[in-house]
Amino acid sequence: MSDPAENGTGRRLPPLDRRGFLRSATLATGAPALLRGTASAEPRGKGPAAAGAAGSVVHLMDVPRNRRDVSWIRSALQAAVELELATIPPYLCGWWSIRDRSGEPARLIERIIADEMYHMGLACNLLVAVGGSPKISAAVPTYPGPLPGGVRSDLTVYLSGLTKPYVRDVLMGIETPEAPLTREIGPPTIGAFYDALLAAFQEARPAICSDGQLTVRIGPNRLTPVRDLGGVESAIRTVKEQGEGTSASPDEPFGEDFPAHYYAFGEIYHERQLCQTDGTWEYSGEPVPFPDARPMGVVPPGGWPEPSDEVRQLLRQFDETFAQVLDGLETAWARGDRDALDDAVFAMFDLEAPAIRLMGIALPDGSGTYGPEFRPVR
Repeated sequence: MSDPAENGTGRRLPPLDRRGFLRSATLATGAPALLRGTASAEPRGKGPAAAGAAGSVVHLMDVPRNRRDVSWIRSALQAAVELELATIPPYLCGWWSIRDRSGEPARLIERIIADEMYHMGLACNLLVAVGGSPKISAAVPTYPGPLPGGVRSDLTVYLSGLTKPYVRDVLMGIETPEAPLTREIGPPTIGAFYDALLAAFQEARPAICSDGQLTVRIGPNRLTPVRDLGGVESAIRTVKEQGEGTSASPDEPFGEDFPAHYYAFGEIYHERQLCQTDGTWEYSGEPVPFPDARPMGVVPPGGWPEPSDEVRQLLRQFDETFAQVLDGLETAWARGDRDALDDAVFAMFDLEAPAIRLMGIALPDGSGTYGPEFRPVR
């Protein structure tokens, strides 16, 4: 895969105190993304997981800590796999729609996509490490709709080209940090869910096996097998710090001079780099001009109605290739098969051509153009 970090210039964010940053970064977005129902993970050769908590993440979080055993951990990791996978289609649509990808917004989104793929790989490796097998082929949600595992009722994830509302309502909405917008009541945040997962590993201390895990470079990140509890802690900390539900540990500085996902999307939305002024972090730095984007419309419920033959063929080409990607990823982790993983990655690159061709075909009502639906067919 390409390495977005190697294609950009150095960042301008110095190491900082995250706690002060989070206190000051009360920026435009919705409330935190929340988790509900997910499918459970099936241990290899052992039948369905029987944690007593399979189903929604809310139910998983309701299980007393002393009952969060290895089966609970498997179910939670399957939820994490589904969540990470679900973020990739909306981010890809935004990235593909940008006409000139040499600018800062495209670089930021490309890096975030690579991070999300890496997070999914981490979740898959962790699930294999405790005897599970990731279920990926049927894990993609329907768009528009909630994230897998559920989200709050006022956050609907839809597919569209890059617009200001899309960045604010969908991209920033998915990545909303626990602080400063933490809710005192209600379903758990994504960050709280990962904290619970780590605590379960620390308390249950399941056997961890590296057999069947995969090694691959994903953008600037290198996925490697998790071999012990220290590796588990590092993996979950990485997911949180890079932007999945929390910006990062408030007591640690940014790594690699790259802001957490929420704040990277914030730079695109506010068209300014994040900087510190008189002790307050705000979007008042160098300009980040909003890019010229193909006007892909919002994919409606049920997909595009009555598409032309050309559009139908492109949609089918895209969705058949997407199914190959999903099947290849599931096979790769089911067998510990690096060749299957490589095939899935090559198929992933084949998604771009039909997507961009769709974005060049006007909708009948003139409101924009078509775009991919991400509805895998076999």
